[in-house]
Amino acid sequence: MIVDMNAKQIVAIPSVEEAARFAPEQVVDLCRDLAATKQQLDWFKRQLFGQKSERRLKEVSSAQMSLGDLGADAAAGEEPKKRVIAQHTRKVATRGEDEGAESLPFFDETRVPVETNELPAPESAGLSAEDYEVVSHKDSYRLAQRPGSYVVIKYRRAVVKVKSSQALVCAPAPQGPIEGSRADVSFLAGMLIDKFRYHLPLYRQHQRLEDSGITVSRAWLTQIGQQSIGLLEPIYEAQLASILEGRVIAMDETPIKAGQGQPGKLKAAYFWPLYGEQDEVCFPYCPSRRSEHAFEILGMKPKPERVLLTDGYAAYARYAQKTGVTHAQCWAHTRRAFIEAEKVEPEAVAEALDRIRALFEVEARITQSKLKAAKKLDYRLEHAKPIVESFFAWVNQRFETQGLLPSNPLTKALAYARDRRDALEVFLTEAEVPIDTNHLERALRPIPMGRKNWLFAWTEFGAKQVGVVQSLIVTCRLHGLDPYDYLVDVLQRVGVHPAARVADLIPRNWKTHFASSPMRSPLHGIEST
Repeated sequence: MIVDMNAKQIVAIPSVEEAARFAPEQVVDLCRDLAATKQQLDWFKRQLFGQKSERRLKEVSSAQMSLGDLGADAAAGEEPKKRVIAQHTRKVATRGEDEGAESLPFFDETRVPVETNELPAPESAGLSAEDYEVVSHKDSYRLAQRPGSYVVIKYRRAVVKVKSSQALVCAPAPQGPIEGSRADVSFLAGMLIDKFRYHLPLYRQHQRLEDSGITVSRAWLTQIGQQSIGLLEPIYEAQLASILEGRVIAMDETPIKAGQGQPGKLKAAYFWPLYGEQDEVCFPYCPSRRSEHAFEILGMKPKPERVLLTDGYAAYARYAQKTGVTHAQCWAHTRRAFIEAEKVEPEAVAEALDRIRALFEVEARITQSKLKAAKKLDYRLEHAKPIVESFFAWVNQRFETQGLLPSNPLTKALAYARDRRDALEVFLTEAEVPIDTNHLERALRPIPMGRKNWLFAWTEFGAKQVGVVQSLIVTCRLHGLDPYDYLVDVLQRVGVHPAARVADLIPRNWKTHFASSPMRSPLHGIEST
């Protein structure tokens, strides 16, 4: 027995004697079902055990000499080539092993605390200060670690009696971002970074706190985490609005389990990440993958001349058709369709992949030359357009000369490319449109990485908060910002910053306005003294 995954039914494979009584068309149908099932089985095996990378490596040239070839030539007694150099002499270094100094430290001295241990010269032991002179110092560095880096800040507030009025006065305790909480802003930012950038679940952070001698409840960690992210939501909304104001937007969808579904199971939900043309990312949460969510997120009245770059999911094509936006599609997904057919039609697939590779090589040269706007477009028209036209001519020729079954993986790949030709050619007329959505897939990587660590969001509200904080952390990294410094600043600033200017706090604008002198935790002042 075999299972046809597409038809969702069980297909019985008869014996040879039974097959002999079948009509020819029934035998063809059975063979087609068997071939389709074998393809599906191969796909599942590749997902579990095989290589998932789509990178195509060029074969090493036969003219390239290997280390083994070099040894073989020497063993054969060939005379090595000689080069005449000027005669010279060099003084042998007599430096001891521990006498050297490291002139280039392996860390950023402005961000990593350094504790100095003074090591006196053994020959100065027992001598008075008048008997020797310190000429200079040599510095060596060793990377060290303490088990945990938590600090408790103690505020000692003097209670003063004013003699003239006999009143007792005392300075108020400093307020943090969360009113009445014992958590300093540095702890809040560190907890969010550990959970969402380094994927350390709260229960593991709780264990680390206990091992460091700090007794708090796991529920308290959850509460202050939710309250902290709640403070960041207006900034997330401002960043989402900034992306939607742009002209070129890349969009995708990635699954997450959130909220209770059937008994013992969680609901399958989705993030719909957007990547703006100013290197900003947002992760809107939606309860499903239905096309209506694309309409909700992008809006029915998009900016004129907008370009939407996506994969081949039909929901985006429907949105483009209804709103009139220009729909561009991803060449990497087109390449992926051919890779799925590699075992069935290796020669044809190899030719398709070579043609697509040539397109990506053109884009690599554009990136290396740092071409922009008109020059970038001219280069694409000169070098990429002929490759695209040749590729689609080859696709049409394959359809005409080879009668492939509709279920054949190569036929599906050819049809995928042919049906999306207009969308795949948009990058030839729009300089700011990338050839693929790989930049977006790299940006959304923290979501699938997190799924392997925290596995799921217990509630849909929690999933929305995951999207909020990941949007800001990922965007910080895209702009070269330290997410910890950013969160420490905005968690304090958001409560006093004018609501009408909340867009100043999104990472792109924060880098311009506040990165040079960010707000710090009180712990920062303690460390610097």
